[in-house]
Amino acid sequence: MSSALESPFDARTRDLNVRRQWRVWSGTFASSAYAPHIDIEYNAIRNAAALIDISALFKYRVSGRDAQRLVDRVVTRDASAVPPGRVIYAPWCDGDGRLIDDGTLHRLDDGAWRWTAAEGQLRWLRLNARGLDVDIEDHTDVVAALALQGPLSRAVLEAAAQASLADLGYFGRRSLRIGRIDLDVSRTGYTGDLGYELWVSREQAVALWDALMESGAAFALRPAGILALDVARIEAGLIMAEVDYTSVRHALTREQSYSPYEMGLDRLVALDKEVPFVGRAALRREQARGGPLRRLVGLELEWADLERLYASHGLAPALSAHAWRDQIPFYAAGIQVGRASSGTWSPVLKKNLALATVEAHAARVGAQHELEWSVEGERGRIGATVVSLPFLDPPRKRE
Repeated sequence: MSSALESPFDARTRDLNVRRQWRVWSGTFASSAYAPHIDIEYNAIRNAAALIDISALFKYRVSGRDAQRLVDRVVTRDASAVPPGRVIYAPWCDGDGRLIDDGTLHRLDDGAWRWTAAEGQLRWLRLNARGLDVDIEDHTDVVAALALQGPLSRAVLEAAAQASLADLGYFGRRSLRIGRIDLDVSRTGYTGDLGYELWVSREQAVALWDALMESGAAFALRPAGILALDVARIEAGLIMAEVDYTSVRHALTREQSYSPYEMGLDRLVALDKEVPFVGRAALRREQARGGPLRRLVGLELEWADLERLYASHGLAPALSAHAWRDQIPFYAAGIQVGRASSGTWSPVLKKNLALATVEAHAARVGAQHELEWSVEGERGRIGATVVSLPFLDPPRKRE
């Protein structure tokens, strides 16, 4: 395995990944799965605790007198309302109000920001920093990151640190010490469950992994890969770049790019904040025209229709334990008005779910439409009911 593709946790994850199921995530090898079946890892996320290597995220430290001004200039949210010790999730756009990426921004104790993203943003940040007194450092390879997720994640972390985390609220962050390991902890994650993300120097990454696995043994902690994470994030109604939307950087036509409003991120757009952000004028025009022409929706897919399609081939219904990522036509009154982009069978909800982007007139909650579904290479259609997102929202996530 090339060192350029090694995670800071590779010394541990390599041996645990007995089936050698890997995928390349932002130039880093990430485990697709460790266990023989991903239900084992999914159940750890939903019923116990799971440890997920997220070091492949791009990470930047933004500091200096105008650090907050740069954040406000780029993201659609109001950074002036974020005190040290808090984290926000935010999208950012190009000048036409089309999504570039989305990620988290952590206000650090010294006033600097930790900025995470799915794709590299260094050039974009530096372009927008012109004229500002700000320093932007790429910490992607310097800072390792773990997601500790699940209903027992707090117990695991408190056992490792021998300290209470009762003071750390949802989307809060604080420094923490585990033995001789200094780290930063944020109560964030991509599973829609109680969970934390741990940020530590690359040099201390393996020591942190070992400490958590030792303290977590009493709580059924186990490592989880990207396949189990994908099922959980769909249940939580969380979008993924280059799956549920295409970054405007990669879109070949305007129709392939999306605004924050089209992706259901309305609450994250502060059109009237003091510092104008890139794309604000375009988003104001979109709202003045009556809002987006497309909307992200959740779909519950009709099981009886699925049974019918399989029965027509003399088969019992069969769904993969893996989430799917595809472009599946969505129909209203027999006319295609959108497409589903990802979906999964939800083990905890016992429902077949999908995320879809559809024309606004078809996005009403409760509306019953159709989704294309193929069995044995033959296309058919199954009922698809529009439902509110997220599909799954356990109270423990915020408690």
